[in-house]
Amino acid sequence: MKTLFLLMAQYNGQVVIPLDRVCQDYFSHLSPEMFLRKALAGQIKIPITRLEHSQKSAKGIHVQDLATYLDDQRAAAIKECQQLSA
Repeated sequence: MKTLFLLMAQYNGQVVIPLDRVCQDYFSHLSPEMFLRKALAGQIKIPITRLEHSQKSAKGIHVQDLATYLDDQRAAAIKECQQLSA
């Protein structure tokens, strides 16, 4: 739950964060186009939010979805670390 509040502070209370900004901050190894392809193909499990029904509409990530994704990645890393040290 803390992740959500930290993201809200980072993005000045924005609910939907533009895709290019999420890429810049958390997926810097991917272009926004490659990130979108991977997300739509299910390789990155995070929902893409469109502000309109048009294919050309602005795309972003809901702040709650980003927080959940980051928390899930952290949980997976902790589990992996515990398995390696057991």
